[in-house]
Amino acid sequence: MTAPEQVSIGVDVGGTKIAVGVLRGDQLVERHQQPTPETGWEAVLDAIAAQVSALQEAHADAKLIGVGVPGPLNADRTRVKFAPNIYGFTDVPLVDGLRERLSQRIVLENDAKAAALAEAHLGAARGTESSVYVTVSTGIGAGLVMNGKIWRGRHGIAGELGHITVMPGGPVSGAGLDGALEAVASGTAIARDASYALNREVSTAEAFTLAEQGHLGARRVVNQALKHIGVALADLQKVLDPEVFVIGGGVASVGDFFFNGVQKAADEYSQGFAPVTIRRAQLGTDAGVIGAALAARHG
Repeated sequence: MTAPEQVSIGVDVGGTKIAVGVLRGDQLVERHQQPTPETGWEAVLDAIAAQVSALQEAHADAKLIGVGVPGPLNADRTRVKFAPNIYGFTDVPLVDGLRERLSQRIVLENDAKAAALAEAHLGAARGTESSVYVTVSTGIGAGLVMNGKIWRGRHGIAGELGHITVMPGGPVSGAGLDGALEAVASGTAIARDASYALNREVSTAEAFTLAEQGHLGARRVVNQALKHIGVALADLQKVLDPEVFVIGGGVASVGDFFFNGVQKAADEYSQGFAPVTIRRAQLGTDAGVIGAALAARHG
């Protein structure tokens, strides 16, 4: 007898938008999004519940619900400690709040871990037993997948790559730590350093464009950031020895210049150890929704 096809709903909550979708088997069959409310966490939960209810009217068999959010969660994954880019999203009882609104079981997951699950099962790392997903965007996050499951660690914080210290005494990160990876290599950091080097406001995208064109200051700023990321991956390779790293996020979307720089540094700092295999994320902006939907099944 053939096993019934799994159907689940994924919700990807971000600072600017809430995306929802239905994953039927391995296919994302419907997807919608709306701006994230800016009036507090209860309005965000109301918006999520309304979106999910609308999907369930069209897909009555979609009973499994997963929600991915930025920021750290509590140990039992029922509350969001804080989501820095969502207004009023501090110590939010998300699972209980949505359960009250929807009267259904809710699985909560960190958004980078959800995307890691998506890329491992249906994306660039499909067919591997171990992978590390890294997102390089406004900040830097990561998710570890071992034997098809998210590796959380003892306290549930495994994968906080953006907060490892790579430059003691360097710039202070949003978490209050000096020299963290995301403080020196995220999109935010690149724009900050390029603006200082060029003595005017420079976006991350412009910094990469100028670097590719050979502008010395912009190239130095970008290359330093890419080196920090490559070194971090080389270090993770020595510690975890995953089959593959998958990199996504807005900064990585600039393409070859980014990936070539990261790979060069990773190769240099992994000499004598296992090679660092890097792949580009395949699922794009759908990764969060797909990952949340998969988390609902694995949760």
